Amino acid sequence: MYDVAIIGGGVVGGMLARELSRYQLSVVILEKEYDVAMGASKANSGIVHGGFDAKPDTLKARLNVRGCEMMPTVAAELGVPYRNNGSLVVAQDEESLAAVRELYQRGVENGVPAITVLDEAALRELAPAVKGIAALYAPSAGIVCPYTLTVAAIGNAMDNGVELRRGFGVDRIEKTTDGYVLYAAEDTVETRYVVNAAGVHADDIARLVRDDYFRITPRAGEYILLDKEAGCVVEQTVFGAPSKMGKGILVSPTTHGNLLLGPTATDIENKEDTATTYEGLQKVIGGANRMVEGVPVGKAITSFCGLRSTPDRYDFIIEPSPSNPHFLHLAGIESPGLSSSPAIAEYAVELLGQMGLALTKKTDFNPIRERVDAFRHLSDEEKNEIIRKDSRYGRIVCRCEQVTEGEIVAAIHRNPGATDTDGIKRRTRGGMGRCQGGFCQPVVAEILARELGIPLQQVTKSGGSSYLLTDKTK
Repeated sequence: MYDVAIIGGGVVGGMLARELSRYQLSVVILEKEYDVAMGASKANSGIVHGGFDAKPDTLKARLNVRGCEMMPTVAAELGVPYRNNGSLVVAQDEESLAAVRELYQRGVENGVPAITVLDEAALRELAPAVKGIAALYAPSAGIVCPYTLTVAAIGNAMDNGVELRRGFGVDRIEKTTDGYVLYAAEDTVETRYVVNAAGVHADDIARLVRDDYFRITPRAGEYILLDKEAGCVVEQTVFGAPSKMGKGILVSPTTHGNLLLGPTATDIENKEDTATTYEGLQKVIGGANRMVEGVPVGKAITSFCGLRSTPDRYDFIIEPSPSNPHFLHLAGIESPGLSSSPAIAEYAVELLGQMGLALTKKTDFNPIRERVDAFRHLSDEEKNEIIRKDSRYGRIVCRCEQVTEGEIVAAIHRNPGATDTDGIKRRTRGGMGRCQGGFCQPVVAEILARELGIPLQQVTKSGGSSYLLTDKTK
């Protein structure tokens, strides 16, 4: 029997698992997909929000500001790229200027450090490509790679004793004298405490224990990713004035040097529908062009859609079940969920302690996950030294991102190991460049087959039945 079972292997579940691994507890993460970071954690803006958007005196406000403060240290411990680039909310007319001033007041109340409103001259000096008459500037905001952060948090938790079960989609929960039994297909897990961090499916999990008091609506957000040639158009993350549907279209650099445009905000019913649309992508392009001059949309290399977990109330739902002991809901974690995730984990552990979970700290907890610098960023001397130790680092597999065979092999065998080509992409960027795997995917598949000891035709793109081949090759 485990002490704690966390349902959901996204950034919130991963950060919580890492936080719990500080204590003498047996913890398991149950993820229904075949890899971690497969929901909103792999398809969002990667923005570490400053904390000015959330309404004062809410969990969103408190945990956003705290999470933003924690993120540089957390990212450094986990070996994850983080950049403190600041953010701008642009006013393009008097009506949106009023919204910007309201956000400034919220930011002051929420305790966002060094927040200010720039006039047109100051905005032009800071960000020459940005169009507007004024802008809210939050220098504490930043950017991080959301799926890299999730993989690293779960990997560090696993290195500290947490277990991960992939392909474990909880479909029934039974209350027992000692805790709960969680069922998935033909597998079961027994646990004393349960944490529901199931993203858009959090209300579905809640209903399995007859908690039917909140609803999650998937809100589709479509994005366009531009080539690294476009990454220098803006330095800061640039937002338009927000609406009731969210923060609107943004233009932002990424930690890997690309330029990201989006997202849209469309409430849908299907919790698995991540299709992009012509209308949505046109909206992204129009919104980006209204805010920033010279956005080279022709440099687009891919588009994608993520689903935000929008609750039927304004705030995050972070609370014990009203009717089930030792059951904690972390639901409705929409934006700024990524920014808040380290603070959500901290708060959730506090709540679990209040619920009776014994929290005895380990003496051997290691918060550090060794950073593996991309081979392409090393000096020639460093590259040669690594190649002398392992010749596989001398073979370039992904030409666009200059990813080596050695890096791919390491990603397969390091917690939590990649088991499909998309998993390699998220861990190494192999297949993430201009050609989107057009050249390197066959070689990546061959390496996966060899390292996992499976036939090539069993290698998948993203787990399940997403096979790359239908029969043997020549």
